[in-house]
Amino acid sequence: MGQVIALTAEAEAPPKPKSKISYEEFLEWYDDQHAEWVDGEIIMGQPPTFEHQADSDFLTALLRLFVEARDLGVIVSAPFQMRLKDQKSGREPDMLFVAKENMERIKRTYLDGPADLVIEIMSPESVGRDRGDKFVEYEAAGIREYWLIDPQRKQAEFYRLDEENRYQTVFSGKEGVFHSQVVDRFYLRVEWLWQKPLPKVLPILKEMGIF
Repeated sequence: MGQVIALTAEAEAPPKPKSKISYEEFLEWYDDQHAEWVDGEIIMGQPPTFEHQADSDFLTALLRLFVEARDLGVIVSAPFQMRLKDQKSGREPDMLFVAKENMERIKRTYLDGPADLVIEIMSPESVGRDRGDKFVEYEAAGIREYWLIDPQRKQAEFYRLDEENRYQTVFSGKEGVFHSQVVDRFYLRVEWLWQKPLPKVLPILKEMGIF
């Protein structure tokens, strides 16, 4: 029997380019590296915490089953690229929703244009990007809803484009019910996100009338 050699993530990861590269070159390098592309530069992300991943998995399962049951479009979780050409960026949201009428934007390795909804689950190293650069980019790109989830502070913020295509805060807090206008008839009890353990998805979907 041949020797089995365990490769670490570091050994498998291709080296980060030292100069600016095109988005097409970035996609060739990307290979699920948990990274983003901004005007030729690569921004590396940090490994997610357990709380981050738990909330991400919970929301992905809840939204995916809801969206599929209502035939509204598709939910895609990270790692998957969203190219915002006018903003010269390729972002990797924690989760995105593409409505049925916009499915042609989905390419094999990236979303070519804005999602209808983007969800970012913040970590200490991403707060500045999520509240700053990404907020501005997502607003300018026309992403209709932007959800910001902060597991550390147990705080959630929900933004929606107004008639002037500017984000307005439609809900912010540690508890309460947020109703989405982009994912039709979907609502989120914010306190679900902070429960330990997180609530079961199937009873929630039953409450929503899916089953």
